[in-house]
Amino acid sequence: MNNTVDLSKFNNGWYKPGGIVRRVLWFVVGRVFVNTYMPWPMCLKRMVLRCFGAKLGHGVVIKPKVNIKYPWFLSVGNNSWIGECVWIDNLGKVAIGSNVALSQGAMLLCGNHDYKKTTFDLIVGDIVIEEGAWIGAQAVVCPGVTVRSHAILSVGSVATKELDAYGIYQRNPAVRVRERTIS
Repeated sequence: MNNTVDLSKFNNGWYKPGGIVRRVLWFVVGRVFVNTYMPWPMCLKRMVLRCFGAKLGHGVVIKPKVNIKYPWFLSVGNNSWIGECVWIDNLGKVAIGSNVALSQGAMLLCGNHDYKKTTFDLIVGDIVIEEGAWIGAQAVVCPGVTVRSHAILSVGSVATKELDAYGIYQRNPAVRVRERTIS
């Protein structure tokens, strides 16, 4: 006979993403300056993120309504774009290289649950997106995934494993459909 999930026994007490004051302060400040449609200057958004520990290179573009769970777990290289309504659910570290584009509504998800355990334990995995990669609109990058240099994850696709350099990936789960050629 199969066991059943018992969420009353769920316990992620081991997970310590930062002090409660820091998290609450970020929740408020992040909603006012980053996760909003208020047209704040990009330099102000970058300053706020840096004040909360994000490591941002030069020329990072942050569009409206970006949701970043914990900026102290985020690093972004030079000239990268974070599109409107991007959700960086970085329960783990997210490292974004230079010249990376995250299109509208893309999701970087560092957390998942162990569906094989009755306690539905939290699983956390870091995400790395290397230089020149492009994550298409409404695409999802799952925990523990590395997107290699200049790879493309097409619109609405889901990366559940590493994407090779210069590969173009589509579907759910994402599969390589062709080579990216840059002229």
